[in-house]
Amino acid sequence: MQESTGQDEGLRARKKRARLEAFVDATHRLAGEHGLDNVTVEQICAEVGVSVRTFFNYFESKDDAVLGLEHWRIEGAAAEAFATGGPTGDLLPDMQVLVASALDHPPLGKERMARAFEVAKGNPDLFLRAYTHVQGLHDEIEALVRRRLGDSADEAVLLMVGALLVVLSHASFLRWDAAGGEGDVHAQLPSVVADLAQVLAPRT
Repeated sequence: MQESTGQDEGLRARKKRARLEAFVDATHRLAGEHGLDNVTVEQICAEVGVSVRTFFNYFESKDDAVLGLEHWRIEGAAAEAFATGGPTGDLLPDMQVLVASALDHPPLGKERMARAFEVAKGNPDLFLRAYTHVQGLHDEIEALVRRRLGDSADEAVLLMVGALLVVLSHASFLRWDAAGGEGDVHAQLPSVVADLAQVLAPRT
């Protein structure tokens, strides 16, 4: 009986995921054809074949459907490696590995992320909305940093390391977008880290 219940839950989760992706794809398609300002929730629902009420079970607005707002989580193995002192044992390189893992695993896939950024270019408010959403990683990152540095670590240091991880992610997105959105976002990360090191290097 328990096995059947687990299978039912798995099926429901897959159906929910498929519908969420259908909403995102329909929103991207309509925004590309007509411009986001000219797209209504009713049109999106007609594309997907569901009621408006169902749409609002998934998203608060069409803007959220463009972005496919779903909590962006750090891949489990990478998170555990960082929290336990790896993979190299040096904090800055390990932060780079952690951020690269997060950037390489967007919740709805790289193709949808690229389409979302394409739509967002014509709608500046969407960038702010997206950045606010990525901030949702903050609590997860803070917990990982606390595990890595220990509960006795200075709160200011915990704050700085956690904030730096978020900033590296955001700066990589900005550089990727400035480069035309080509390739993988995490490919921009080494240059961001190198520039940071140069800015912080002592002047002679």
